[in-house]
Amino acid sequence: MTTTLPPSLLLPPSLLLPPSPPTLSSPSPSFLAPLSSFSPVPSLTPPLPPSVELCAVLTDTRLTLDVYQGGTAVLQLLWVSVPGQLRGLQYLRLGSEDRGALEGALEVLPHLTQLRSLAIRGHCFHDAHGDPLPGLLTSLPPSLSSLSLLVHLDLSFNLLSSFPPCLLTLPLLSTLLLGHNHLTDLPPSFGPLPALRYLSLLGNCLASLPPSLGQLKTLHTLDVSYNLLETLPEEIGALEELVKLELSHNRLKRLPETMGCLLSLRDLVIHSNDLRVLPVCLCLDKLDKLKVDVRNNPLGRPPTPPPLPPTPGQVETRIPELHLGPNRHRFCVSSAGCHVFLPGGAELLFPSGCLATTTTLQWAERRPDRKWVWLEEHDFLLSRPLELLPHGISFLKPVEVCVPYHRSRKGEVVVRRFDGQQWSTLSTETRRGSIGHSSHPGGRPARLACVSVRQFSWFVAVGRPVRDSCSVTPEGALLVSRSDAGIKLTFPPDCTVQTRTITLQVLQVSVTEVQTLFGDPQARVSPLLCLFQDPSIQFLQPIKVQVPLPTGLAGHTVDLSCLHLLHGDPSAHTWTDITSQVSLYVTQLYAIFYITHFSWYWLWYTTQRCVSGVVRRVYQRLKQFQVQFLVLQRRTDPKQVLLQCLPADKVDNRVQSLSEQYDGPQPSDLCDLLEGEQFFAGFERGLDVSADRPDCAEGRLSFVFYSRLKNLKEVYVCPTQKQEGSIRGQVSFYRGEVPSDIPQEVARKRKGHDSQWLATLPLRLPGLNSEGGSNGMDWEQPQYPPLNLGDPESGYLTEANLLAISLQIGQDWRSIGINLGISYQELDRMQYKYRDNLGAVVLEMLFHWARGQQQEGVGLRPAGGPGQQGIGAVPRLIDAMVESGRRDLAEEIKDIVRLGTRKYNESLRRVGLEEEEKRPSTDTDPSPSH
Repeated sequence: MTTTLPPSLLLPPSLLLPPSPPTLSSPSPSFLAPLSSFSPVPSLTPPLPPSVELCAVLTDTRLTLDVYQGGTAVLQLLWVSVPGQLRGLQYLRLGSEDRGALEGALEVLPHLTQLRSLAIRGHCFHDAHGDPLPGLLTSLPPSLSSLSLLVHLDLSFNLLSSFPPCLLTLPLLSTLLLGHNHLTDLPPSFGPLPALRYLSLLGNCLASLPPSLGQLKTLHTLDVSYNLLETLPEEIGALEELVKLELSHNRLKRLPETMGCLLSLRDLVIHSNDLRVLPVCLCLDKLDKLKVDVRNNPLGRPPTPPPLPPTPGQVETRIPELHLGPNRHRFCVSSAGCHVFLPGGAELLFPSGCLATTTTLQWAERRPDRKWVWLEEHDFLLSRPLELLPHGISFLKPVEVCVPYHRSRKGEVVVRRFDGQQWSTLSTETRRGSIGHSSHPGGRPARLACVSVRQFSWFVAVGRPVRDSCSVTPEGALLVSRSDAGIKLTFPPDCTVQTRTITLQVLQVSVTEVQTLFGDPQARVSPLLCLFQDPSIQFLQPIKVQVPLPTGLAGHTVDLSCLHLLHGDPSAHTWTDITSQVSLYVTQLYAIFYITHFSWYWLWYTTQRCVSGVVRRVYQRLKQFQVQFLVLQRRTDPKQVLLQCLPADKVDNRVQSLSEQYDGPQPSDLCDLLEGEQFFAGFERGLDVSADRPDCAEGRLSFVFYSRLKNLKEVYVCPTQKQEGSIRGQVSFYRGEVPSDIPQEVARKRKGHDSQWLATLPLRLPGLNSEGGSNGMDWEQPQYPPLNLGDPESGYLTEANLLAISLQIGQDWRSIGINLGISYQELDRMQYKYRDNLGAVVLEMLFHWARGQQQEGVGLRPAGGPGQQGIGAVPRLIDAMVESGRRDLAEEIKDIVRLGTRKYNESLRRVGLEEEEKRPSTDTDPSPSH
């Protein structure tokens, strides 16, 4: 098996050493001696990846093989090569995503009798879709009982369905992590584990706990959250040393009275259960130091009565379902309620009685507008804005609005609402959509971000770092980050007079990125802490902040002279080194400092001088996205060009999916764009845009980049006037305002200083009657004759206008064709003729209708021809768009007509001709200028 190391995991040797478990004594410095002290260095077949040296993963007592996929297979290779060195191992970390490598490792483990810490975990790596790879460990061999010195064991994120019996023979085992497995029961006796202090069973399938749990007399922490528990055994009161008990997210209906015997208990987490009353024992004075979290429980509510039996003849009422097509933007909801499924995966749930009378409602998916899409620092857009109409309509009961969003690997997803004046963040729940309703036919249900509202407005899904909040009273408080349990804020008593709200966000930062940007291969950084408070006044007592040391550092080896604490001001975008101004000290795993006011804090370790200006530039770069630009020409019509901006990691898949329909140049070099930044695409050196578009000015298209959304435009280009033969032109991309003059050397060689310029990609249009033309197309004879559709009273649409409109019709072409009067048979013929080319079908439908209008003498006015032909053609097209649910296209057609009329009137004024109220019938109508 040949293993390769992803670039994101090319870590320096010191970074690969896992921290010692907190229950173990700290290793002496001799444990960190490199493998080079041994001789000879073993030769492995297959070897480690080129970027990883053996001394980086193996020391005399520590072996770390969960830093690159397939690393577990190295254990068996090392056992064959250097068994003597492995016999002394005390700390071992393995990944469990490779079944073959895992089986080989389990054969070696019984021989490593000196092991004190062992981790065999899943979820160490992710697949191509960004989903974590599960661990494949299903059982442990009985021979593992030979690991009699084992103190720490982590088997999380695997497929264990039963408790491995061999674990009961480990007398020194102190920490046992079995979270996120498939355990359904526990052993009837825990007697052989006299030293167990920490037991984690969260995220399993436990319906009950055995009475034998009371045998764990030394147990300090027990976590059985996220299971199926309905009751607890009375014997749980025998855990005299228990300090923390996690029972959240179960089905508990009551707690045993014996819990009053847990005199050492300090933290009881029982939120998200079905508890209606707490036992009296938890309110006794002898448990006055106990902190209880009882959120999301029906405390004080009467028991829910059993449902009444259905009366004879009674029919169970179900909320009706309504599935809308992409061309249906209106729907009706009655007092009975309705479950509405929108195209793309969105869902609206109207409960029974939310409306007094039947009401017509509307929906629309809008393009993100930078002017009103509100993103906070470190936010990114996950969906297009969903507009629900009429704005401000009030419902008698809350209506559930579920917005589909793109996957977010990190942080949390929230829905923001715009009421026409300001944005607000709503309480959001995420789930999968209903079965049978997918954003893509045959695909998985969409990811939904759901909120409950009583009024309609704009809704958009946003991703952000996990936000933790708490209220600080004069008695003090403790805030622990959900994204990193090692980050804690301790508020001492009397630190504040009035209650204030504290918010904490943690931004994880890639060490390799920082090293590249900073230019220091030894640089390390902690997570970035973003602290906020309301009201924003200083604390009366210093607040203790605990943050993990930068990855790869240990408290007994860190050089404190290289450790810098930086204070960030988000409004001024500055970073200041405050190391000498605060009380900063380190433990084995953490750095601790005290502050009196809140802002942003970042812990850096670097051998170079830490300059705040350099850190500011690094932070700005970390906020940017690496993007690439695409320019592709449709194979069947090289004048039709697709422009797209994509994050660098999505380019290859996108090009592959479009390769059957498009040809074109390779993607541009890497560029940097900020979330929500506007940029432009300009056509130069012989190319021009042959379409009037709202987002096009002087031949340049306006984009707004959002990393999770499709940033694309599809336009028709043509040679500029007086161009002969094949045309070699280019599309250039610019940030912000378009430069008025572009140096030749920049356009040709991408050289020269121009901060606005981003990238240039070439385009080539075939020459007239050239063999290079697509499908032998005669460019001197266009596919469709030039035309002006319409009449003087209602306005004209040019051929370029129709081409631009066709690009936005998409899957609605058949509905629009029917409303234009085209027969079903004719539409089927078009679909069969161009069954693999949607764009060609749309063009055929639109121009077929236009030619039919000419033959009937109703709608087509040839360029320069006599007037009074085509009366009512443009309004007829607008009505067809409205009837097909494409009011957006109807409004765009109206804008085009108004623009053409204005240009025409301006041209008359320029030449001194004013349109008279009545013109002779023999006059010839002027050709429209648009």
